[in-house]
Amino acid sequence: MSVNEKIVADFVENGIEFVTTVPCKQLAGVIEQVDASDRIHHVPCNKEDEGMGLCAGAFMGGQRAAIIMQNTAIGVTINTLVTLIQYYHIPLPMLISYRGELGEKVACQVEMALHTKALLDRLVIPTYHFHRPGDVDELDAILKHCFMSKKPAAILTDASFWQGA
Repeated sequence: MSVNEKIVADFVENGIEFVTTVPCKQLAGVIEQVDASDRIHHVPCNKEDEGMGLCAGAFMGGQRAAIIMQNTAIGVTINTLVTLIQYYHIPLPMLISYRGELGEKVACQVEMALHTKALLDRLVIPTYHFHRPGDVDELDAILKHCFMSKKPAAILTDASFWQGA
């Protein structure tokens, strides 16, 4: 099973029925798998904070949701994370491409990488970092913990993780 297939299988196993995605080259394979799944309603969106709003609506409608996005928009999502997701105790797994780390080929991505973990830490959002394809084996436990605790969780996936996908 590929990394992309494992991610989607873990989403389905954990009852995630709604996934919103924001385009990213590193995430293209997993987005294609989500879109191909007949067990997940996939809604692409243009902005990460907009996607979080869609996930909150799905949650309030009784569905488990997740967002797939880039770390470069963490700054844009702070208000939505705090005043909607955290305030209403919405469990939201965030599968995030960690752009700007080792192996990054686009220089402008580096600046946000320098701030990503610190911002998530200040927001008290549990954060996990996948470096190697085998790290995906932790996803099931992370999802279970996210839904049990009714809190968002950030799963950072860097270039070295996706190179083995």
